[in-house]
Amino acid sequence: MIDLRSDTVTKPSEEMRDAARDAEVGDDVYGEDPTINELEARTAEILGTEDALYVPSGTMGNQIAGRIHTERGQELLCERESHIYKWELAGLAQHAEVQPRTIDAGPRGVIEPEQVRTGYVEQSGHRPGTGALAVEDTHNSHGGTAIAPEKIAAAAEAAHDFGLTVHLDGARLFNAAAAHDRPAAEFVDPVDTVMCCLSKGLGAPVGSMLAGPEAMIEEAHRVRKLLGGGMRQAGMIAAPGLEALANRDRLSEDHRRAERLAEGLGRVDSLSVDDPETNIVLVHTDRPAEAVLDDCEEEGVLGVPFAEHTIRFCTHWDVDDDDIDRAIEGVERAV
Repeated sequence: MIDLRSDTVTKPSEEMRDAARDAEVGDDVYGEDPTINELEARTAEILGTEDALYVPSGTMGNQIAGRIHTERGQELLCERESHIYKWELAGLAQHAEVQPRTIDAGPRGVIEPEQVRTGYVEQSGHRPGTGALAVEDTHNSHGGTAIAPEKIAAAAEAAHDFGLTVHLDGARLFNAAAAHDRPAAEFVDPVDTVMCCLSKGLGAPVGSMLAGPEAMIEEAHRVRKLLGGGMRQAGMIAAPGLEALANRDRLSEDHRRAERLAEGLGRVDSLSVDDPETNIVLVHTDRPAEAVLDDCEEEGVLGVPFAEHTIRFCTHWDVDDDDIDRAIEGVERAV
């Protein structure tokens, strides 16, 4: 079976398994786990931030950010297809008790400065007031679009002009960095906090990072505890994350294979394919996506429905060139 549902399905490497087994550990709630401390310091170094926090999942990282960036009852600006709004069970309303105000940022999900200025609401006796802006890179729902640092900076500057703070949902931040061949720190520099996943293209079995100023990360520690994320001898799951950070340079291989997959599927009758910018391939179908995927599974290929007539395929390090060729052949038989 060729599993192209997500880059989260990867199995940890032998190096990651060895690192987990041999990790030095301590009680992280007391700040005594040396492996987690090393992972947090290394992440902050790579991203150019003052501090970083290890969290069990990207969703928790985003939800912590929503809480520390806003006050109860405020609004948070975000793109209408953004993960923090669309795919996190209304966590902003439940955990931060804020109201999302969505922006239609077009087919690539790039929020423009004027949209920030238009979306901003000043607090009054009738209006809640805007507290923060959230941006996403790469943008999952728009097909893994890799938004340039300058675009992030422009939106962030507009937000900062109103006194807002800015969070970057960088679940696949390193894919964006690889696509633009620029350091991840350039994408992070304009914003206040960033979340990046270790368990997607980098291949770690679990975990994400929330990074930013020391004071905000200190508050994030408290919120992580509140949400049940206080961990003990968690160096065993953090150690593979250190190995994962060394995999940043190989993400371009996933992008190359996504292009190969898109090219092959684009030649299949009844399918139309968006040009991928990173490792996500969106395929539009004549028949309902669910029905096509059922037939694809019969042919040994897995994907996920993204809309009624859209399928997402995602390349990752457990998929090689031969798998891509077999996936193209399997999907062609299925349709």
